[in-house]
Amino acid sequence: MAEAETKRIKLIRKTSQTFLWISFILMLVSTIALYFYVKNLMLTEVEEELFSTKARVEAELSKGSGQFSLAPVVEVANVASLHAEILKDTIIYDPSQDEMEEFRELISFKEINGEKYKITVRNLIVESEDILIAIIFSYIIIILLVFAFLFYFNKSRNQKLWLPFFSNLEQMKKFSLSSPEPLQLVESEIVEFHELNKEIDTLTQKVRTDYLNLKQFTENVSHEIQTPLAIIQAKIDNIINGNNLNDIQYEHLTSIQKDIQRLTQMNKRLTLLTKIENRQFMNIEKVSLTDVMAAIIENFHEISAAEIKYDRKNEIWAKMDPHLAEVLCTNLISNAIKYNTEKGDIEVTAKDKLLSVSNYGTAPLSHPENLYARFYRENEGEKSTGLGLAIVKRICDLYGFLVGYEFKEGKHVFSVSVDT
Repeated sequence: MAEAETKRIKLIRKTSQTFLWISFILMLVSTIALYFYVKNLMLTEVEEELFSTKARVEAELSKGSGQFSLAPVVEVANVASLHAEILKDTIIYDPSQDEMEEFRELISFKEINGEKYKITVRNLIVESEDILIAIIFSYIIIILLVFAFLFYFNKSRNQKLWLPFFSNLEQMKKFSLSSPEPLQLVESEIVEFHELNKEIDTLTQKVRTDYLNLKQFTENVSHEIQTPLAIIQAKIDNIINGNNLNDIQYEHLTSIQKDIQRLTQMNKRLTLLTKIENRQFMNIEKVSLTDVMAAIIENFHEISAAEIKYDRKNEIWAKMDPHLAEVLCTNLISNAIKYNTEKGDIEVTAKDKLLSVSNYGTAPLSHPENLYARFYRENEGEKSTGLGLAIVKRICDLYGFLVGYEFKEGKHVFSVSVDT
């Protein structure tokens, strides 16, 4: 089972997402920390004020000012015994507001001038909560404004910083082995980008040099092989046409002659395949595949006994090299003739941008996934180069066509879908 394809994401977007998440987490943590810190700070201040008020009340009582109360803020009462000091939150009625309010309350017991007193001081903490909320809200607003500024500043800065990289990436996408033009890489003050440019330049020069050497080698080998093969073929023809051969010698020479013809054909097809893969066919024209197929079928009528029926429903146009259009149609027809087991009619159909060629067969192919591999033959006993369909596939890949195969109603059907 194939692994799931990794979801791709742009670099700027990825770095921006990282910035967003880190900023969000920091803002959340800092807001919570600020909330509890300010709350604790304000609570401490309230308690300090309570103790300060209690001390002032005790001072007044020490002066003999008598009992006094200011409900619900200050209450002084005589008690029979002293108890421990109590500090707590409480909810009591506030007559000034005519409602229940939350207070921070300090209850202290003190003996002053021989009298035992219960001193209760309170401070309204609702207002402190409002102040706390206002502080947190203001903090969040400031943080969001700073965050928005830093985000867009960071994004624009990153875009400017990575601009040479993206520009050079576009140059790499346009790189062609067949073009002599050097890459126009954008220089950068960033050390890593500068080193990357040097490595790209070195690598592309090496690849182009290797490509030219391999191209020259392939052309030379192809050319040099043709001459000795032609000479051998001519000499064998002369020997066969002589009168001094017995039947065994004749059979051997005929077999050699067929092998030489097959070798010659293989050499030509390999050369063609190499040129296709190296994108050496640059002559792009608007070609009528239906017209090309009609001409190829007419040629096969002259050299083959197979009956080819051509159902031309729609005109199919394609932007491609005219020579490769002929090769494409020729290979499809020759493959159908070669493997037409029942020697029945071969059907060619042109309809709705789909060109299909079908021939009779006894059974579906055992390994259709290998159809377009070089030198693949379904039947090892079959004398063929195994390059015809490989060339068809490379031509289709070159121009973005889709090539397909299916076994339908006792026929092998090859189709080429042309997106014009």
